[in-house]
Amino acid sequence: MATDPVDVQKARDIPDDFSQQVRQALEHLYDFAYLQRHPLARDNGSGAGHTSDMAGQALRSELIAAIEALSPGPDVPFRAPSARLHNLLHLQYIEGMTVQEAGHELGISTRQAFRDLKLAVSNVAAILWAHRSAPPTANEASRVCSVQAEVERLEMRPQLVDVCVLLQQAQSAVERLAQLRGVRLRFEAPEGPATISADPVVAQQVLVSTLSRAVQHAHPGDLRLSLSAGPDYARLMARYTLEQEDVHPSADHVTARLTERLGWEIDERKGDAEYVLTLTMATHGPTLLVIDDNQDLVELLERFLSGHDCRLLAAGSGREGLRLAQQIHPNAIVLDVMMPAMDGWQTLQILRTDPQISSIPVIVCTVFNDPELAYSLGASHFLPKPISQDDILGALHELAVL
Repeated sequence: MATDPVDVQKARDIPDDFSQQVRQALEHLYDFAYLQRHPLARDNGSGAGHTSDMAGQALRSELIAAIEALSPGPDVPFRAPSARLHNLLHLQYIEGMTVQEAGHELGISTRQAFRDLKLAVSNVAAILWAHRSAPPTANEASRVCSVQAEVERLEMRPQLVDVCVLLQQAQSAVERLAQLRGVRLRFEAPEGPATISADPVVAQQVLVSTLSRAVQHAHPGDLRLSLSAGPDYARLMARYTLEQEDVHPSADHVTARLTERLGWEIDERKGDAEYVLTLTMATHGPTLLVIDDNQDLVELLERFLSGHDCRLLAAGSGREGLRLAQQIHPNAIVLDVMMPAMDGWQTLQILRTDPQISSIPVIVCTVFNDPELAYSLGASHFLPKPISQDDILGALHELAVL
């Protein structure tokens, strides 16, 4: 929806430091790491505090929405004066043109382009200021207190735990409920521990909720639980007869969101004779793929990540890295630039154009101190070599990998 440009007097009412922050954020619109640390991301006026992993993305969306709010509509000619502020912002910050190039596209002088761009940024700042100064609506307050906001604020502390022990504790918690409903829990577990990587508190709640829901929808009789373990996963299967055949007991929103945060997958389906619930739990933490022909960096990262629940895999070339990325879908990629045959810039461009792996966060790690180029090609974070343990851990925390 188009918005009339804010007049000069209203723009003057905005604090200078706020306008400056808006300009800086616009200049780094595709620098996720920068936006994540930006003051406007930490305080978006919604009351949520935006300490979540998506604060930078939320700020970027807010800035783009403010730019689009200045559009006079599709029927207005591109070079019309009423469309100039919107088009300047779009060409400069979204398409990445210089002010001179944008002015040429719009048929105005460079001096006029600089003057109009300053006014356009003031308009964006005014839109954000008005939005953030307004009292929250009932819907906004509800959103802030929503399950999603609560789950996003949850700090996960994964550690190695025995899922057999967690299941026994969960079974104990729902045993009384099962007795009241005439349901008998039959648990088959593998010999020895079934170790997984998870936050034990969150994992416990998911298992209790899952068993409780199964008990409440089961017909009186046996509810059979079986646990199997493999090198990469542990899998819990619950089989039972539904008390009401036309009911499909899907997970509640809280349990579904917590399951997602744990990196677990839940599948539920009704067979010919019974209802089958399958909960697949990853046995290891996040996977980090290092694409670098220098084995020393791989060994350095292994030392830096010792004690952290993170699996590290290495590829010595860009082509091998692309193959592994498509095969294992790592949680993040550390990418060097100087490599034979296919350098890091080429590798990054291919990563970002392959829809199957384009969403994987990429940390460019190189001796070439050129973060602007890295971010323009789609890097999620940039680390100049040599790197420290704080550098890599900080990057992985910012990208919500650890």
